[in-house]
This record gives sequence, structure tokens and C-alpha cells, in this order.
Amino acid sequence: MSFASKSPWVIHYDASSCNGCDIEVLAALCPGFDAERFGVVNTGNPKHADIFLVTGSVNERNIHVVREIYSQMLEPKVVVACGCCACTGGVFHDCYNVLGGVDKAIPVDVYAPGCAVRPEALIDAVVEAVGILDEKSKAIKSGTYVPPKLPELTRGTPVEEEIAKGA
Repeated sequence: MSFASKSPWVIHYDASSCNGCDIEVLAALCPGFDAERFGVVNTGNPKHADIFLVTGSVNERNIHVVREIYSQMLEPKVVVACGCCACTGGVFHDCYNVLGGVDKAIPVDVYAPGCAVRPEALIDAVVEAVGILDEKSKAIKSGTYVPPKLPELTRGTPVEEEIAKGA
């Protein structure tokens, strides 16, 4: 068990959700569900975070923010997609500005589906993320760790494509 898995620090970002999953993330961190019993600490600084919790779908306006937060985190790091919108784009997947789930912007390690995702599922996802954090930590120590590559940005929403065609 590494130092990070004894007390994983999480950073939470709402990409563009309806706030249902945000409320559940906060509920998981509060005394009712007490994620702190696993040593989970919420932080606002990406440089201190081990686990990146993302809610909501990725769109043209926030994809660069998600990537910036991810790039500021130190290795080893784990990304958890919280809720259906973060996993696949959810009910908003057909919207003109939605690119899809978080995996369109950054590599995702754990998916926690649900609309809204339950605090119990979030705690399970964080516990799974801690296991992945341990594996990555061991790989870094042994020199076999290869950081995942960022997905290629897909430019152009359907509206932008129509404008480019001159329609």
C-alpha cells in the first residue's frame, strides 16, 4: 500500500452536468456516507490531487479546462468519470455542443455510471481508483510505467460543420 492509497486526495470538476452528480459527490464526501473513512480528502489544487472526479459531459468550451486540470496533476493519477453524462454524454449526447463523455478529453480509469450517480457507487469507484493508483505507483517505482496518451481532439460540432459548408 503506497502513501497515496492511504489518503487519496481528490479534485472534483463539473464539466457541464445538471448538478445532480455534483450533489452526490458532495454527499459521498460528507459524514452521511463518510468517504473520509478511506482517507479521502477533497482538494482544490490539481497539484495535490491523486484522483480526478469529473461530472458532466465534455463540450467545446470545457474540454480545454478538463485537459488543463489533468495535465497539472502529478503522476500517478487516476480519473473517475462520475455519472452517465461523464461516461457517455448521457441525455445530452445529441446536443450540438456536446463532444461526449470525459474519455473524449482525457484517459479515464474508472467509470461510475448512474443518473445521478449514487454516493455508494462513487465510494466504490474511489476505492477502485485507489487500487489503480497503487498499481501505477508500483509501475513507476519499477520503471515500467508508460503514461496514457491524451485522446485526439475532434474539432467541429455539427453547427460548425454546417457553417463551414456555407449552409
